[in-house]
Amino acid sequence: TMGVCVRSAMRMLVLQAAWALVGGQVRYSVPEEAKSGTVVGRLAQDLGVETGEMEARRLRLVPKGRPASVEVSGASGALVVSSRLDREELCGKSAPCMLGLEVLVERPLRVFHVELEVTDINDNAPLFPAARKNLSIAESLTLPGSRFPLEGASDADIGANAQLSYKLSPSEHFALQLQENEKYSESLFLVLSKTLDREAMAEHRLVLTASDGGRPSLSGTMELVISVLDVNDNAPQFNQSVYKVNLVEGAVERTPFIRVSATDPDDGINSQVLYKVNNVVPPSGRDLFVLEPGTGEMRLRGPLDYEDVRIFEIQVEATDRGMPPLSGHCKMVVEVLDVNDNAPEVWVTSLSVPVAEDAPLGTVVALLSVSDRDSGSNGRVRCTVWPSSPFGLVSTFEGSYSLVLREALDRERVSEYEVEVRAEDGGAPPLRARRALRVPVSDVNDNAPAFAQAVYTVLARENNAAGAELARVWARDPDEAGNGRVSYSLWEGASASGSRSASSYVSVDAESGRLWALQPLDYEELQVLQFEVRAVDAGEPSLSGNATVQLFVVDENDNAPSLLPPAGGGAGPWAVGAAGSPSSELSLSSSSSSSGWSLWAWASWGSPAGQVVAKIRAVDADSGYNAWLRYELEEARGKGAFRVGLYSGEVSTARALEEADGPRQTLLIVVRDHGEPARSATATLSVSLGEGAEAALAAGVGAASSGSVLRGSISGVEGGVSVSATTNVWLVVAICAVSSVFLLAVVLYGASRWSPRASVLSGPGPTTLVCASEVGSWSYSQRQSRSVCVAEGAGKSDLMVFSPNFPPPAGCAPKETPQDPTALLDTVSG
Repeated sequence: TMGVCVRSAMRMLVLQAAWALVGGQVRYSVPEEAKSGTVVGRLAQDLGVETGEMEARRLRLVPKGRPASVEVSGASGALVVSSRLDREELCGKSAPCMLGLEVLVERPLRVFHVELEVTDINDNAPLFPAARKNLSIAESLTLPGSRFPLEGASDADIGANAQLSYKLSPSEHFALQLQENEKYSESLFLVLSKTLDREAMAEHRLVLTASDGGRPSLSGTMELVISVLDVNDNAPQFNQSVYKVNLVEGAVERTPFIRVSATDPDDGINSQVLYKVNNVVPPSGRDLFVLEPGTGEMRLRGPLDYEDVRIFEIQVEATDRGMPPLSGHCKMVVEVLDVNDNAPEVWVTSLSVPVAEDAPLGTVVALLSVSDRDSGSNGRVRCTVWPSSPFGLVSTFEGSYSLVLREALDRERVSEYEVEVRAEDGGAPPLRARRALRVPVSDVNDNAPAFAQAVYTVLARENNAAGAELARVWARDPDEAGNGRVSYSLWEGASASGSRSASSYVSVDAESGRLWALQPLDYEELQVLQFEVRAVDAGEPSLSGNATVQLFVVDENDNAPSLLPPAGGGAGPWAVGAAGSPSSELSLSSSSSSSGWSLWAWASWGSPAGQVVAKIRAVDADSGYNAWLRYELEEARGKGAFRVGLYSGEVSTARALEEADGPRQTLLIVVRDHGEPARSATATLSVSLGEGAEAALAAGVGAASSGSVLRGSISGVEGGVSVSATTNVWLVVAICAVSSVFLLAVVLYGASRWSPRASVLSGPGPTTLVCASEVGSWSYSQRQSRSVCVAEGAGKSDLMVFSPNFPPPAGCAPKETPQDPTALLDTVSG
C-alpha cells in the first residue's frame, strides 16, 4: 500500500514541477516519512540544467538555518529525501506544510525558489491527555441522564487523519455523548444511563477509544475508573431467612449453640450491624436465650424442658449504623430434642376390691392409666405385673390397661395380694416406675369345718363328778367371720351298754367344743361310749364336719374281791379230801379287809408236799390291776404245813403231813387286789387231819352234809395207797402246767418289752380283751365288741380289762400265768 502511495505522490510531484516550471516557480510535494533517497523531483531538469552541465554549474541547495531533509543528487540533479520528514514536526497542525528551498546554480549564477510541500500521512494515533481518568459518582443519588465531561483525544495529523471518533466499551450504566459546537471544539460527555448500585458494583472500569479518519485508521484509548460512592441504601441481610437448630433438653447453659450472620453491602458505618431479639414464641422462652449484639452468637441462659415447650420461634433483627439506620430480620427455630429424663407414671383410675375368692377368670380388678412425658421410644411404655399370677394385664387401648384375674383365688391360702404394676419406657437406659396395689380377697363359705382328729380317744375315770370337763374337741374352718364361726353339737351314737344314749352321759359346749360329763360314770356299767360331734359354720348355706369321740371309762378300785360259792352251788361251808375236789362257799365283806366264811378241808397224814387240799375262788368286779387278785396266808411262810398259790388260790401241803401236826390246822387266807389302795377279803380254812380212810370218809360226810358235789372219786382203798397214787399224779400234772405257764410268761414278757406299744383300735371290728382263766392265767376274748388295755409307764397305772374268776367266756384260751401282767397289755394312744 505504501508503495502505491509513493508512486502516486511521485506522479503528482512531476506534474507539479511541470506546472511550476510553466508558472516560473518549481513546486514539489513529498509525503512525510518518505524514505531516505526518495526522489522528490528532477530539479536539474526542471531548472533547465542539462545533465552534462551539472558538475560545471554546481547545482546545490542553500541552507536556511536548519538542515533540510532533502538534498540534490549530484549525479542526476534530482531532489531526493536525505533524512526523515515529519510533517508534524515541521509544520505542526499548519496546513499545507510548505518548505521554501533556495537552489543555487552557477555559471551563470542564478537562485531558484523551490517549494516543497510535505503532505500528511496518518502516522499519528489519537492521544488522550492521560491514560486513566478517575471519576466518583454517588450510588442511587445520581439520577440517570447525568453528564460528566471528559477530555477528548488529540491527533497530530491533520485533515481526515485528524478527524476523531469516540467509542465507549459496553456498559449498561454509561454512554458517550459528543456535543458539537460551531465555534468551539467538540465536547465529550460521559452520560449515566442507569442508576448505580455500589453493592452490585463498587467500581466501573470503562475504556474510551478515539479513532482518526485515516486509512488505515489509528486509535488511542483512555481507561475510565468510576468509583461508586456508598449511600446507606441497603438493609442488613441475613444469610438465612430461617435458622433451624436442634438442642437436647438439659443442654449446658451459657454454651453458644448458633451464630446468626447478617451482611450489609454498604460501606463503612453503613455496613456495621448490631443484633437483637425482637420476639420469642412462646414468651416464656425470652428468659432462656441471650443474643450477643456484636457477634450474633446465641447462648442458652436457662434449662430446656422438652415436656414444657418443644419448639421456640425467635425473631432476630440486624440493624446497621447508617443514617438513617436500616434493618433486616430473620427467624430462628429452636427445636428441643427429647432426652429420657421422665420416668413413666402409673395411675389407678378404678379399683374394685375386695375380690371374691370365687370370682370368675377375667374379672376386672383395676383400671390403670400409664403415660410418659417423653416422646418416641423414650415415651413408649411397656407394663408388666408382679407377681405374674394370679393377676395379669390386658391393654385396652394406648396408655390404658386392665388388671384382670387369670387364676382362681383361694382366700384361705392367700387372703391379700400385694400386686405391683411395673412400667418401663424404651429409653437408653430405660426408666422405670412402680405402682403397688393392695387387693384383698373376700371370703366365700367354701370350706367345711374340719376337726383336728377324725377320731378322738378320751379317757375318763369312773366316779367322776357331774359337770367335770372330759375333753375338748376343736374344728378349724379357714373361712372368716360367720363363714368360719363354728358351733358344736352332739350327734347320738350307740353307747357301750346299748341302753342309754350318749346325750344322757355327756354334753358339748356349742362355742368352745368342751365335752362335759352330765353324771358320774361307772366302769362296771359302761366301759366305752362312742358318739359323734358335729361342727357347723354360720355361712349361707352352712357347711359341717363330723368327728367320732370314743370315751373310755377308766376303772377305779371301788370294788373289793368277793369269794365265789363252790362249783356245785352249795350254800354252806365245804370241805375237800385228799382225793376229792374242793367245794365251799365263801363270803367277802365290802370293807377293804374283812373276815370271810369258814372253810373246811380234809387231809391225810402222810400226804406228800404239794398235795392240793382246797382251792379258794374269788372275783373282783373291777378291771385290770384292780381285778388282779393274789392269795396269801397271814402266817409267815415256811413255818406252817400248808401254803396257798399266790395267783391260783390253791391250798396245798408245804411238806409231808405228820401226826405231830395235830388233828386240825386253821389257815387264815387273805385275797387282795392290786388297786391303789388295795382292797381285800379273808377266808378261814380249817383242815382236819387223819388217817387216809378216815379222812376220805370225813370228806365224803362233809360233802354230803353240805350238798356239795365232789369232782373227784374216792376209791376207799385201804391204807390210802390209792389216794396217794392219785395225789402224786395230780401233783406231777400241776408242776408241769405251772412250769409251762411260767416259761411262756417269761417269753411273752420279753417280747412285749421289745415290741412297740400298740395304738387304740378304732375300726369297726371287735378288739381283744385280756381276761383270766380259772387258774389265774391271762387270755383274750371278744368282750362287748370293744375294749382296750393301757400300759404307760409304771405297771399299776395301766388301764386293764381283767376278767374275774368266772368260767372263761367263749374265745378265751388259757395262757400261762404272767410274772408281770403289763407284758400282756396293749397301749392306748391318746
